[in-house]
Parts: sequence; structure tokens; C-alpha cells
Amino acid sequence: MVTKSQVLDALRGVNDPELGRSLVDLGMVQDIAVEGRTVRFTLVLTTMGCPLKERMMGDAREAIVALGDVDDVEITCREMTAAQKERVVPQQKQPQPGAAEHLNHIKKVVAVVSGKGGVGKSSVAAMLAVALRQQGHGVGVLDADITGPSIPKMFGLNGVPPMGPVGILPAESKTGIRVMSINLLLPNENEAVIWRGPLIGGAIRQFWGDVVWGDLDVLIVDLPPGTSDASLTVMQSIPLNGVVLVTSPQGLAGMVVRKAAGMAAQLKVPVVGVVENMSHMICPKCGERIEVFGPSQAAETARQLAAPLLGRLALDPELARRCDAGQIEDYPATAFVPIAAAIQAGLSERPSVPIMR
Repeated sequence: MVTKSQVLDALRGVNDPELGRSLVDLGMVQDIAVEGRTVRFTLVLTTMGCPLKERMMGDAREAIVALGDVDDVEITCREMTAAQKERVVPQQKQPQPGAAEHLNHIKKVVAVVSGKGGVGKSSVAAMLAVALRQQGHGVGVLDADITGPSIPKMFGLNGVPPMGPVGILPAESKTGIRVMSINLLLPNENEAVIWRGPLIGGAIRQFWGDVVWGDLDVLIVDLPPGTSDASLTVMQSIPLNGVVLVTSPQGLAGMVVRKAAGMAAQLKVPVVGVVENMSHMICPKCGERIEVFGPSQAAETARQLAAPLLGRLALDPELARRCDAGQIEDYPATAFVPIAAAIQAGLSERPSVPIMR
């Protein structure tokens, strides 16, 4: 039979993914009990809404079962007291105002999210920026996809942005859209960014607080696919007025985007609605509407999420060509205008409250 000390030693090898420290060292493991081949303990969390809770519980179970002679692991969760949180979370982990934050006046912040890659999330984010700018709004795009940035390429931007006396000045497109992306800071746009979660999170927080965005009506945050560290950082540390979910007709894409919606719900960020990209294409010869990826799943996905279906976008080779050429602002995005209007109208007046844990 395993002992309490063996269980404790096994759990020393399990980390809180965000804080990067052992659950035991953080004081998150309490009340260990061993009864026969069953191990019980309490996992004390900084917040019960922690989206990484299931991952930590799974890692803990695996570590204990690996000891052998264990058939069942029962984990009870509870939340830390305020005093415990103060001891566990280092002061530097708490959200601190960026050097340029006091200069920025941003009316609305919207994140564009997808469950999986390949659904055209970044092109939707870029088209939203273009449509809002064409309506006369002050618009910025924060490219939070640190390891797979594509926003600068679409807008034809390159070169390192200048450093002002307080913070970094964002690059500006030909129509005046302000952009910040890790690709603008690399010596070569093809250079890989091979960073772990804490570095990625730090870069995103800098893009929010150390960039002089100035006066903006809307800041669009282009998130990487899925529910990884970057998405968690944005939803926990930036006051969002809403998220837009981008999917495609495949059932798989709909299933995965529901995970992203679940993450937003746990972190109390309102979902503005669903955009189905690559819904169909129009044959250039006969004008027939072709459902390349099968029948649309958007209405059902939106219904399951209790969120509005903001619109369906066609698969258009011209958009791909314009993005590759850095000319997305020249793309006639007439189909996107009502979607942009619906997004703007659906943004909450009250932003989410950052809960960096």
C-alpha cells in the first residue's frame, strides 16, 4: 500500500501550468488520505473557475496511479482564502499597469477566437478591422498569436515599430489601422518564436500595456486557436467587451469552438456571436453555390451556445490573394459590413474584469 509521503512526493512533480511551480510547493495539496487502494486529497485552487483545473487534476491522478497499488484517486477542490492567494501568487504575477496604459483610451476591446486552426480566424479579425475603419472608426489590431502571427503580412506591414518616450508605437496601415505583432519585432518575419507559456503571456501583456495605442474606438485582439496560454492570458488580463467565435462548416470545427466558448464562459467574458467562415463558394463559371466543406453547421452551433449567428462568409480565392499580397484593405468586403455592424452592436458596454491568478 502506498504511503502519504509517497503520494506527496509524486505530487511534487505536478506543476500548476500557469505559475510553473509544484502543487505541493504552492501549498495546493492538502488533507491526503490513503485507504486501501484509494487515495484522497484536496486540491486548493486560487479560483474555482480556473480553466486549468481539469488539467491539474488529470496530471495529479496520473502521478499517483503511476506509484502502483492505487485503483482510485478522489480529488476534492476548494478555493484559497485571500491570505493564501497573497502568499501563493507572487506580486509580479499580479496585473500591473503598463508604461503606456495611462495614455490609452480604448472604448471597446473584442477578441476573435476559434477552437481550431485553419478556419480563417485571422482573416476575419483583419476584415473586421477593415470594415470598422471604412466606417470611420479608430481601430487597432493586437496580434496575440505569438507563435503564428499573420496580421502584419495581411496589411503589408514590416519593419520594427519606433519606440516613443513612454512605450512602443504601433505600426500603422495605409488606411490608419494600428497594428502590433511579434512579427514586427523579429529581424526576419520567417523566424520561429519558440517560447514557453510565461514568455508568451508576458509579450501579450506588453502589447496591451506598453504600446501607445492612443485613442481607439475598437481594439481587435486576434487570438491563437484553442484554449492555450495565450488565450488564457488575454481573457484574464485584458478587459474584454466580448469575444467573436469563428468556425467553419465541419462538425469538428463546431465541436472545438464550443470549447473556446466554454473557456469564455468560465472567465465571464461575453460571447458576441458566431461567424461561419468558408461556408460555401461561388463557382466562377456558372455561379453555382458549392458547399465545399459540407452543409453549414453554424445555426446549430450558435443554438447550442445560445449566441447569435452573425453571418456566413464565402470561401473567396480573391481574399487569399489579397492577404498574401498585403492588400487586405483593398478587398471589397461588402459581405462583411453587416457582420461588423452586428459585432459592434453586440459588444457589452461593461468590459470583463481581469482576474489574473
